[in-house]
This record gives sequence, C-alpha cells and structure tokens, in this order.
Amino acid sequence: MAQLFLQTNDGEQLAADLGDRAELVIGRSAEADLSISEAGVSGQHLKLTRTGEGWVAEDLNSANGTEINGVSINGQSALLPAEALMTLGGVVTLRFVAEDEGSSSIEIDFPEAPPSSNRSGGQASPPAADGGRASSRAAEKTSSKAPQASKEDVALVKDMKARTERIRKEVAKIIVGQVDVVDQVLMVLIAGGHGLLVGMPGMAKTTLVATIAKVLDMEFKRVQFTPDLMPTDITGTEILETDPETEKKSFRFIKGPIFTNLLLADEINRTPPKTQAALLEAMQEKCVTVGNQTYTLEPPFFVLATQNPIEQEGTYPLPEAQQDRFMFNLWVDYPKEDEEEQIVKSTTVTSTEKPQKVVTRQELLQLQSVVRKIPVSDHIVKYAIRLVRATRPMDEKSPDFIKKYVQNGAGPRAGQFLVLAAKARAVLEGRIHVSCQDVAKAAIPVLRHRILSNFAADSEGLSTTALVERLLKTIEQPSEKDYK
Repeated sequence: MAQLFLQTNDGEQLAADLGDRAELVIGRSAEADLSISEAGVSGQHLKLTRTGEGWVAEDLNSANGTEINGVSINGQSALLPAEALMTLGGVVTLRFVAEDEGSSSIEIDFPEAPPSSNRSGGQASPPAADGGRASSRAAEKTSSKAPQASKEDVALVKDMKARTERIRKEVAKIIVGQVDVVDQVLMVLIAGGHGLLVGMPGMAKTTLVATIAKVLDMEFKRVQFTPDLMPTDITGTEILETDPETEKKSFRFIKGPIFTNLLLADEINRTPPKTQAALLEAMQEKCVTVGNQTYTLEPPFFVLATQNPIEQEGTYPLPEAQQDRFMFNLWVDYPKEDEEEQIVKSTTVTSTEKPQKVVTRQELLQLQSVVRKIPVSDHIVKYAIRLVRATRPMDEKSPDFIKKYVQNGAGPRAGQFLVLAAKARAVLEGRIHVSCQDVAKAAIPVLRHRILSNFAADSEGLSTTALVERLLKTIEQPSEKDYK
C-alpha cells in the first residue's frame, strides 16, 4: 500500500491513497489527479507510475523542478525508495510511503575496508595492536541511517573502475599527463562540488575542462573574467520587447552563460567582487535570481574556475567565503620532461584525435546520487573531523606546528567535503566502501585553501600545502581507545 502525505506548517495530512492506482499525476491544473494550487507548481508537474520494480516518479519538464530526498530529477525519472520526500517547485513537500509493496530499493552490502593509511605517501599503516578490531567495530556503526540504493546503482558503481580508465584514456587524447589533476576533477564532479584550478599560464587548464565536459556528455560554456565584466553578463538579463501584432510591451529574460552544465570561470580573480559574488548563489543553491524571479539551473551544474598565481596587479583575490564554496583547490603543475616533449610533438601538427563520450549526463546524475547514499563508518568520520579540527590553532588538540604557523583553520564545510570526496574516490574506483586512505587523498585539495597561514610560516617559506602534508603524517587514525 502506498500513500502520499502533504507536509504543511500544521503537520502532515493525507493527500492521496494510491491503493490500486496505476499512476497519479500531480500539478496545479484542475485536470491533475492531485491538484495543488501553489504558484511554484506547474500545471502537469510530476507523475507517479507503478511498475514491477516499484513506484517511479517522473518530472514532467516542470518549470521549477522536482527534488527527491534532496536530489533534483528535473525532466528525468527516478525509482522511489520505500519512503521519500518529494519537493515540487521548491514550495510543496510530499512524503511518499510504500509498505509491503516489494521495496524498489535494496541496502548496499558494504565489505570490510582494507587497511588504509594516514599518510599521503600511500604507505599502508601497520596493523593495530588489537588486530584491527577498532576498524571493524567502527564499520559496524555507521554515521547515519543506512541508505537505500537500487540494483542499477550498485551495478553502475561496480562498472566505474573500467569507465574511469576509459575516461582517463579519452582525456589523454588531448591532455598529456596531469593524471592526478584529472582524477581530482572527476572526484569534484562525482561529488557534486566545484573546483578552483590554480596554475601558471599555458598549462591547458581551459582545454582540460572542455575535454572533460565532452567525455562526460555535458554542455560547456566559458566566461573570460575581466575587470569590466558585470553580474548580468553571467546570469543573464531582462529585455523589454514589443509584440509586433498587439504592440504590447513585456519583459523577457535572456539567459546568461551560467545556464549550462559545466561553467568555466576563466581567471576568476580578474573581475570585481560584485561579479564574483554573482556565482555564489548558483554554486550553493543551484539557482539564479534576477529581479524578482528565481530560475533553477538544470542539473548537473558545476563551476570550475581558473586562477593565475602570478601577475597579481589589478586582480581581486577571492574572499575566504567564496574560496570555501570550492570543494577542491587544484594545483596544475609543470609537466615532466618527457610529457613536455610529447606536448610539443602533438600540438605542432594537425591532430585528428577526438575524445569520445564515456558517461552520459543521466549516469553522472545517478553517480552523484549514489555518492550521497554510500554510508561511511564512524571510523572514517572521526578521522576526517580529526584532520579538520587539527588545522585550528585554538584547538587544544592541534599540533604545535599548527599553533605556530596557522592564523585560522578550516571550518565545518571542510569535513563535509572530505567525506564526500572520499566517497567519490571510492565510487570512481568501483568500490562501495570508504577507507581512511580515501580521506587522506582528498585532504590536500580540500584543506590547503581553507587554512590561513601567518607571518611566521610566510617568513620560513612554508605553504599551506606543506602544512597539510605534515598534518597527514602527524594525525593518527582512530583506534580502539576511541570506541571505549
């Protein structure tokens, strides 16, 4: 038996008893099976259909979109779990409950994680004195309610290791080397975050982003940030139009380049803060407000920004609040000698190599959903939080070198991004378990732009990257004593 409950300020009320129904159309129209008179709800907004696997929710290309358990399905279909919260147009929330219908989802069975490391060098940690009982005990106790994932989700994850190799090969047709950067960009995209690429001119940062967009089947747009760029140059603007027949005047919104899947904000620090701030709402809320109207960005939506570490004259450094919105700070370094030779050989002749699509847009959205469904043990969360709190000089447990060289440490968002990045890395490797090594691999790009070093560190030439590397060697993974 399946039911829909409408959530209001006064509590819940039964909106529809699906009973023997085969389908149910929800919308503002009086012709809808369930009519909801809210301005944000489209006339024909959402359709629920009973299938052999369970109930399927299909967004009927609504104007303001649909979210299921916080995941947008604009114009798409999704198999509903036994219980789900469906938000229509951002204004109406319905709770779906299906009992004794042969649940359409399954619990992921998580195998025991292999021994992992608390060092960035990739060396395996020695076994604990208790024979590893602390890790297994922590794995039994997850940090949140056990998620639900469909069989298709699990199959997609298991296939991702081979697909990740194919993505690397397709990107390598255009980009020589930079394997770590490519992997980190993929982690950002799978986790649903945004990335800041920092590197010297001529490092193919723009080409890298454009190539990944092709391989992942995403619409790509590039904006060159300049001192005279205005916010409406990014978000779009309203123009006054006159109807040639009625001569009636009306405003029409012309969408800006931000309405895409992958936006490259090239040299983001060369535009004033007012224009930089135009990205904040889009990056955090996945929507754009122009005038009195809010427009939802079609998922997936990512911002990858580039920044030049030299020539700082006439630039506007990103404020800490905006830097914190970027999940990763990616350093694009010089290529190796043999890679640079290959770059010169391949770019000074006519090339016919073209990257091929490996992952569809819908599969990318599914992967993002899977990342959110993967649970992690308290062992992983404790390690991530321990790393984050150790960056704060005022914390009594932080190392002495942090107290000496750091002015301000990372905030809570760093812990969220560490865990999400670790889960994304596991998915890219075809795993459905997360280890401390996954957290350690994400630590440098997540933390280095969230740590503000002081004069003592600057005078000794210590970068925040060096401080994070030292932190990884200092902070221990949780052990048996943490669970007593």
